[in-house]
Amino acid sequence: MHDDLGRDFEPFTPQRVVSLVPSITEAVASVDARLLVGATDYCTHPADLSVRRVGGSKYPDVAAVLACGPDLVLANAEENRRVDVEAVEAAGVPVWVCYPTTVLEALASASRMFTDALQVPEPAWVERARRVWAEPAPMIGTAVIPIWRKPWMVLGGATFAGDVLQRLGVHNVFASSDESYPTMNVERILAAQPDLVVLPDEPYRFTVDDGPSFFAPTPARLVNGRYLTWHGPSLAEARDVLAEQLSTDL
Repeated sequence: MHDDLGRDFEPFTPQRVVSLVPSITEAVASVDARLLVGATDYCTHPADLSVRRVGGSKYPDVAAVLACGPDLVLANAEENRRVDVEAVEAAGVPVWVCYPTTVLEALASASRMFTDALQVPEPAWVERARRVWAEPAPMIGTAVIPIWRKPWMVLGGATFAGDVLQRLGVHNVFASSDESYPTMNVERILAAQPDLVVLPDEPYRFTVDDGPSFFAPTPARLVNGRYLTWHGPSLAEARDVLAEQLSTDL
């Protein structure tokens, strides 16, 4: 048995799980929140989750993770650092690492995490999301997707969020970039002549007063970052939510 990185994993039935990724935390809670004994400070769903907090995804407190007494830690190759994963494993705790870069990979990854790593049945939302995302929408235009400013960073190549938008009919003008999140200035962004600027509210919280004016007169759309970047239960709703937000004028 192997995780998403092809690393060997010896199957067992975990009882105490720490999640280092918000979307994974939400996914585990969708089957049994009692499995979770620790999660990051940014694990906001479900809102009533009461577990020990272990810091951020990029810089978790490894000592706090281990203090939870986990028998399994769940991580993501993009959101979590290898050094932290290795430190947890060096302490004798197995880590299952997810790494989906497309919607369909995310659903396959979730299914294997449930059945192989957690030893629980696949929840119903996975199949619902498969049906929702089965067919990509016709292309409606191109977009640039800033995800940070000071400095400006945008979605580049091989990203999960880029695939979400592609399946909604919105092509990322920087999808061919060798970098997943290239740094650039507004002038270069506008020189790509996108039809649309898509501004999520995470990781940087773009708002109607902080974002759109930099790119005028190019139209901008504010979208919910959870539906754009999380690969958990939100995927079952994301297509409808994002399609509506992408069509809403500011």
